[in-house]
Amino acid sequence: MADIAISDRAGDDLILPETSMAAGSVLHIHRWLPATRPRAIVLLAHGYAEHGGRYADVAQRLNQVGLGLYAIDHMGHGQSDGVPGYIPHFQVYLDGMSALLACVQREWPDMPLLLLGHSMGGLIAARFLASHQQYFVAAALSGPALQAGGGPRPLTKLLGRLLSRIAPHLGVMALDSGSISRDPDLVARYRADPLVYRGRMSARLAAEMLREMDAAHRDASKIHLPLFIQHGGADHLTAPQGSQRFFTALASVDKQLQIYDGLYHEIYNEPERAEVVADLIHWFDAHLPSKTADML
Repeated sequence: MADIAISDRAGDDLILPETSMAAGSVLHIHRWLPATRPRAIVLLAHGYAEHGGRYADVAQRLNQVGLGLYAIDHMGHGQSDGVPGYIPHFQVYLDGMSALLACVQREWPDMPLLLLGHSMGGLIAARFLASHQQYFVAAALSGPALQAGGGPRPLTKLLGRLLSRIAPHLGVMALDSGSISRDPDLVARYRADPLVYRGRMSARLAAEMLREMDAAHRDASKIHLPLFIQHGGADHLTAPQGSQRFFTALASVDKQLQIYDGLYHEIYNEPERAEVVADLIHWFDAHLPSKTADML
């Protein structure tokens, strides 16, 4: 078993290329690495309003089994450039993941890569896999935003698209922080975190996410990579039904859907987190090349 890193290593932040709608924007990067050479690197896409630094505990567990974790703060999140709650186009998030992938490939050539996405990051990961799955050996989604809690009505979608055009920065909805976890201490830390955005989501971002949810379901049949979906059964922020629908449409032969009864949205921060993270690690271990899996 590998020793764990004491803390994440930041630096050499990423810059979005000229081809991006947000060209020149700086994205903050986090690296958590074992003390010895990792068996694989996990690329993380975090959720809406939060930041990559909130995954330090997950990173520690991954480090314990020899897996490194790299994450960016998405555009408009954490310590990255951008306007909180707003994105000009969803593609900018995918541009950030492309920059992160290129960074990991430079720093760890020929290293097995794994992809992990939570909530909005699960939606980002699902869209990223549709065009980049060839770079990964397996992936996992946690409470992916593939259907909004309660499901938006057609009129709501139409109004959202209209507001996105005429008032893109208008705040239209706020995250219910009390729905992220049943652990009151975790919720209190979330609310006190200065890098967590507690304002309203813009009309533009809301419309972009709804459009990409539809696209993710439409393109699910393009994904054949081994994929594990984990979702809290009592998640009121992203509907488990969205994960079920996406899972059914996947072309992947090797796929697994785990619904955790009674758990809220942030399943890696619930009281049952040890079991949930252990399931994630088991999935990753089972899909690493044998020459790295034998190093456990």
